[in-house]
Amino acid sequence: MTTKTETDARSPVIESRDQLIESFARGEKPAERWRIGTEHEKFVYALADRHAPSYDEPGGIRDLLADMERYGWRPVEETGPDGTNVIALDGADGSVSLEPAGQFELSGAPLADLHQTCGETGRHLEQVKAAGGRLGLGFLGMGMWPDKRRDELPVMPKGRYDIMRRHMPRVGTMGLDMMLRTCTIQVNLDYASEADMARKFRVGLALQPLATALFAASPFTEGRPNGMLSYRSHIWSDTDPQRTGMLPFVFEDGFGYDRYTDYALDVPMYFVHREGRYVDAAGLSFRDFLRGELPVLPGEKPTLDDWTDHLSTAFPEVRLKTFLEMRGADGGPWSRICALPALWVGLLYDGGALDAAWDMVKDWSLEGRQALRDGVPRLALDAPLPGGGKLRDIAGAVLDIASAGLAARARTDAAGSDESGFLDPLREIVRRGTVPAEVMLERYHGAWGGDVSRIYDEASF
Repeated sequence: MTTKTETDARSPVIESRDQLIESFARGEKPAERWRIGTEHEKFVYALADRHAPSYDEPGGIRDLLADMERYGWRPVEETGPDGTNVIALDGADGSVSLEPAGQFELSGAPLADLHQTCGETGRHLEQVKAAGGRLGLGFLGMGMWPDKRRDELPVMPKGRYDIMRRHMPRVGTMGLDMMLRTCTIQVNLDYASEADMARKFRVGLALQPLATALFAASPFTEGRPNGMLSYRSHIWSDTDPQRTGMLPFVFEDGFGYDRYTDYALDVPMYFVHREGRYVDAAGLSFRDFLRGELPVLPGEKPTLDDWTDHLSTAFPEVRLKTFLEMRGADGGPWSRICALPALWVGLLYDGGALDAAWDMVKDWSLEGRQALRDGVPRLALDAPLPGGGKLRDIAGAVLDIASAGLAARARTDAAGSDESGFLDPLREIVRRGTVPAEVMLERYHGAWGGDVSRIYDEASF
C-alpha cells in the first residue's frame, strides 16, 4: 500500500469535479514514454523458529529497514502516538514499504523494459537476503501465510493501518486476513489516452482471472489445505464489496475518466492525512468532503493529494490512478515476479497484441466474467470460461499473444534476447497443466507427509 510522505508544497484545493477527472488525464503519455512499475511483497520470518518478527524486537522489521540503508536507501519516517518510526525507504530502485503485518514490499521504479525490471528485482532480493543473513531472517514467496493465525502476527506502526484494522470487520469477514496474511505481485502500466486506458482496463479486467490462476500460490491456512488454490484471491470476495471486484461499468459504452471518478467518489473513505497524522474518516463520503461537509474536518475541502490518497483505498481487480494497476496475482519467486509484468506488457503495450486480446474477450458477458472470477480461487485453470470450456483452453493462446507483443517491442538485452523469455515460467505452468498451488498440494500429500513447514525450504527466496 502507498506510504505517505510529507512534502513542502501545499497541494491545490479541489474546487471542481473537473480537477478530479483531469487527475487521470495527467497520466496520459505517448508510447515512447510508457514505463513498467513492478511491486512485489514477501513474508518475513525468523530463521530460528519461523515466527513473524515484530517491528521493535531485536533483529525485527525496524532493524531490517535500518540494515537496508547500507545499500543507499533513505529512511522515511512517520510520527505517531508512540513516537517517530522509520516505516519505509526511498532509493534509486523505487521504494521499500511495509504491509500491515510486516510484509516487505518493493514498489519498483518506472522502467523502460523488462530486462531492467528483472534486474531491479534481482538487486532487491539480493539485498534483502544479505540483510536477512545478518539478522537471522528469511523471506517467503507465497500468496498467503501457510501456517500463521491472525493473532500470531505483529502490526506495523503506520497510522492508516490502525484505521483500516478498526474498519475492516464492519464491512466484511476477511479484511483482516487481507491486511495481515497475504502477499501479492502487481504491475503498473501507462496509457496514451482515455480510449487507450479504457481498452487496456477492459482487457486487464477480463483476463485478470488468468493471472490469478497462473500465479495461484496460497492453498494453505494455519497449516492445512484450505480448499482453494488462491486463497488470497478468495479473501477479496468478502473484504469490502464497496471497494473491490470486477467493476462491470468498465465494459459499458462510454466508459472513461468521468465514470471512474463517479465510482471512486462512491468508495467510502478511510482517512485524511493532516499535519503528519491520519484523521479517521472511515465510512465517510468523499462527496461530502468536496462540499466541505466532512464531519471530522468541518468546513475544510480536500486537496488533490487527498484525492490521490483516496484513490489508493479502492481495491478492484484493476485500479486506475495516473496509471493502471494489475492486481490479481499471488506472491511468488523471482521468476514469477519477472513473469507478471511480461504477461501484461506483452498484452497491453503492443497495438496488435491488445487488439488480439480484446477480440478474445469482447463477447464475454458480465455474468460470464463474474463466474470466471468467482471460480478461479478454487479451480484455477479449470474455472469455467464464458460461453463454455475452461480457462486452461485459452491460457496458451493468451501467452502466445503476449509473446508476440513482447517480440514486436524488440527490447533486447546485451545478449540480443528480447523480453519474451520472461514468459517461460508461465509457459511451463501451462505445459505442465498444474498451477503452483497444485504442485504445493502434491508435495504436501506426498513428500512432505502432511507437514506444511516444509514449504519454508522450498518457497523461500
